[in-house]
Amino acid sequence: MRHVRLGGTGLRVSQLCLGTMTFGLQCDEPTSVAILDRAAAGGITFLDTSDVYPIGGNLGTVGRTEEIIGRWLEGRRHDFIVATKCFGAMSARPWDQGLSRKHMLDAIEGSLRRLGTDYVDLYQLHHPDPSTPMDESLRALDDIVRAGKARYVGCSNYFAYQIARALGRSEHLGLARFACVQPRYNLLFRQVERELFPLCAEEGLGVIPYNPIAGGLLSGKHRREAGPMPGTRFTHPTAGARYRDRYWRERELETVEALRPLATDAGMSMTQPAVAWVLENPVVTAPIVGASRPEQLDDALAGVDKGLDESPKARLDELTREYRWGDDIR
Repeated sequence: MRHVRLGGTGLRVSQLCLGTMTFGLQCDEPTSVAILDRAAAGGITFLDTSDVYPIGGNLGTVGRTEEIIGRWLEGRRHDFIVATKCFGAMSARPWDQGLSRKHMLDAIEGSLRRLGTDYVDLYQLHHPDPSTPMDESLRALDDIVRAGKARYVGCSNYFAYQIARALGRSEHLGLARFACVQPRYNLLFRQVERELFPLCAEEGLGVIPYNPIAGGLLSGKHRREAGPMPGTRFTHPTAGARYRDRYWRERELETVEALRPLATDAGMSMTQPAVAWVLENPVVTAPIVGASRPEQLDDALAGVDKGLDESPKARLDELTREYRWGDDIR
């Protein structure tokens, strides 16, 4: 496993990042530990989580994922780069959510307690908060860094203009600056190539894309005629509707079928070229790969090792070119 620089920083991270949002609900703790063990054995040293995980949970489950990771990290904290996020509701209290100074300072303390550490390597704003002034959130991030509770800061799910504005405000106010962004990116969702990725290239931001295999659709295990496979994200009782809305559409399903022979010709599984294609983009630092079983990581690890030749990459680019544009643009 290669280690690469996180954007313009001096921090080096593994070229794959393990996503953990399934830990504690879709996966019980023994399965979660097995996934962490398999990732570590494969050379993944970069872990991404959030205080609100596991996905699809409720106020009774928030923080469970961080607790599982914290127990697993005991005695080996310095062998891993740990990233977490804040924004989501952590209780029914109206101030226990969003990006207010109050919530962010409370949230980092909660994450550190659950992770069993006195710092995280990367602390990210999970979503924009239109109800909180940006300067308030950026000042809180800066205080977290200055207090030594986070080494770097970043954001997830921000539009390019919001990131550009945040960078400008941080520079103007002399605050800690975003080191990276975490957008959704895969063969079926390429809109971020238009504005976000050029901004990242120009500003030296690392890119840690999630959903590189489109929630599992690009793994090829789903068949249009049979419907979503049971036990997957597409059939999850709470998160399933989100994934079906994102990807379970006729156009995307047709594209997946068109990609099958390309993977076969390249002697690869469906997952391998999907992950390798994301890594081929020069702005990408480390795609986030998740799993509900440890063996599911094997294809992603193989995708990094094998890489992608110029010819299949060009074919993938052409087959999915339309996804560079949103549904509202043709």
